[in-house]
Amino acid sequence: MADIQRESPAAYPFPDLQGHGLRLTCWDPDSEDQVDAWFRGLTDPDFARWNTPLKIVRDRADARRSLRSKAMAAATGSSAVFRIADAADGTTLGQIGVNEISQVMRVARVGYWVLPEARGGGVATRALAVAARWALTELGLNRLELGHALGHEASCRIAERCGFRYEGTMRGAMFESGRQDAFRDAHLHGRIASDPEPDLGHGA
Repeated sequence: MADIQRESPAAYPFPDLQGHGLRLTCWDPDSEDQVDAWFRGLTDPDFARWNTPLKIVRDRADARRSLRSKAMAAATGSSAVFRIADAADGTTLGQIGVNEISQVMRVARVGYWVLPEARGGGVATRALAVAARWALTELGLNRLELGHALGHEASCRIAERCGFRYEGTMRGAMFESGRQDAFRDAHLHGRIASDPEPDLGHGA
């Protein structure tokens, strides 16, 4: 089991997290490199196949505004959106968010994406393991939910490997690809604080 450490959050209300060879840290809307990574992630064809954001990002100005809105959500404690980076060299690999945080019901929804050049190395699995452990321990949540479009088998495998059990199919729960006027079914996965910690093995 990788040792997951809590680090000083500096000006950010949530801490940086580290484990499984990754560092999860806040995004910087003033960093051109990070804005570019955010833009590429949200406009990647594979991302667009499975996800339709509420606010479509069409250019880098949209991407910067999107990042600033994530920082505002973090400031209110409603979402924690982390940049996934390689712990050794700081290269941006993707994004993972603990979103729609309800401190009353102690529940949140998680979502993630990985840049095309970083796929195939278990980045999403490792990042989800780190973020979920933090959310269910230090953040004090009782339940995390993960939803993905029906047919997204890779996301299904990631969820189950990280201890998110399949709980059923939600009808018409997500936008169709590229549309906000049509809906598709989604799988619901859930993990609660009392579930056993998943063993990712030595390769994670």
